[in-house]
Amino acid sequence: MSDTVLSPTEAPAPDTHGSRPVCTTYAEVTEVRSRDPQAIRRALAARRRRPAFLPEDGRLMLVAADHPARGALSAQGRPAAMNSRTDMLDRLRTALARPGVDGLLATADIAEDLLLLGALEDKVVVASMNRGGLAGASFELDDRMTGYDVAGVVEARFDAAKMLNRIDLDDPGTVQMLETSGRAVTELARAGVVAMLEPFLSRRVDGRVTNDLSPDAVIKSVHITQGLGATSAYTWMKLPVVAEMERVMDATTLPTLLLGGDPSRRPEETYAAWRDALALPSVRGLVVGRTLLYPLDDDVASAVDTAVSLVH
Repeated sequence: MSDTVLSPTEAPAPDTHGSRPVCTTYAEVTEVRSRDPQAIRRALAARRRRPAFLPEDGRLMLVAADHPARGALSAQGRPAAMNSRTDMLDRLRTALARPGVDGLLATADIAEDLLLLGALEDKVVVASMNRGGLAGASFELDDRMTGYDVAGVVEARFDAAKMLNRIDLDDPGTVQMLETSGRAVTELARAGVVAMLEPFLSRRVDGRVTNDLSPDAVIKSVHITQGLGATSAYTWMKLPVVAEMERVMDATTLPTLLLGGDPSRRPEETYAAWRDALALPSVRGLVVGRTLLYPLDDDVASAVDTAVSLVH
């Protein structure tokens, strides 16, 4: 490798034709990032997009990878499970390559690594917006927009943007999150981009933020968030699988994806709960992260294939 540092205009353009990746190794990703950051913009422009957000069967299987940006690095009882970015990228590339996986939900750092590695061709991409409420922090419920903004989502030609909407009725700061999210819903809709909302009624219990997963609490959170914005034409919900899902889903006519839930649960119980909820008419698929990326047996491909079989 030459020791000469090229300017962005002098650096060789990456190969972004067709489905060929810009980079084939993680070392190359760092090299491209350091020498030619404009390669990301070119790769975004050249990325082959899917012709439609939904496949023909009307259902989506997405892999989520936005936990690290909130400092949430644990999985399956291992506090440091997600410490290694290259290991996580290995797992994501395995998951995205499995038949029936429709796409990715992630922050810019992860999405752009996978973009340079050629893993996002023909995939739905959902940009993660508000990651400011760091796990375990005194300000954890302050879910500020520290990730993608609306302009960034549109410029990247991504398909949707996701927001976390934790509602604490005892926290005056919640209304700021609702106002900011409502504005983002409106702006995304005007750009023809799906807004995906993930609501919870939350509170602090012994100093820790806890989401109320009772059916009535989930129903209330749905009603609050589905009213955000000047239009709901492009609004989708992202909801946990809880008890009485038929009653929960009766709270909305918006298309809904199910989030993966607690990865420490026994897999057979988790899959059975997903199967039952996916049978409901307004449920359109799954968005799952750690449960599939860090399964108990570490067999990512098998875990993903099982989830795909439930969705498609």
